[in-house]
Amino acid sequence: MDILKIQKLDPKAIAPVKATIGSACFDLHALLEEAYVLQPGDHHLFHTGLSIEMPTDDCVCLLFSRSGMGVKHGVTLSNSVGVIDSDYRGELCVALVNHGDEPYTVEPEDRIAQMMVIKTIPLEIAVVEALNETERGTGGFGSTGSK
Repeated sequence: MDILKIQKLDPKAIAPVKATIGSACFDLHALLEEAYVLQPGDHHLFHTGLSIEMPTDDCVCLLFSRSGMGVKHGVTLSNSVGVIDSDYRGELCVALVNHGDEPYTVEPEDRIAQMMVIKTIPLEIAVVEALNETERGTGGFGSTGSK
């Protein structure tokens, strides 16, 4: 099994954990001294106090919103998905935005995002004159059906 190395940059930081055995992602926790109120329309960068070292250079760490925060409160990652490259060794931070109508309070140690590490496909780029034809072709938005 591959190992994801976690470094606590602050002794109060909480190491990522999976909520259940079937969870695809690890939960990340806010490193706060006191509660922070995220007002409607505002965004804030939350610290986790953690840095990571991925098992291999062909991995990427992706940060996602927690579904309950988004669905129930309108609080999501401000950049939709966070991309952490395999050679980054700085602190993992989570930028949240409140799209809701009510203030949202983040308490110390709250779970604020989900983290998934996946392997990437090493690729080279080839600039070509034409691409192979497909049944779909250049059909874009909505071209495969209305539902």
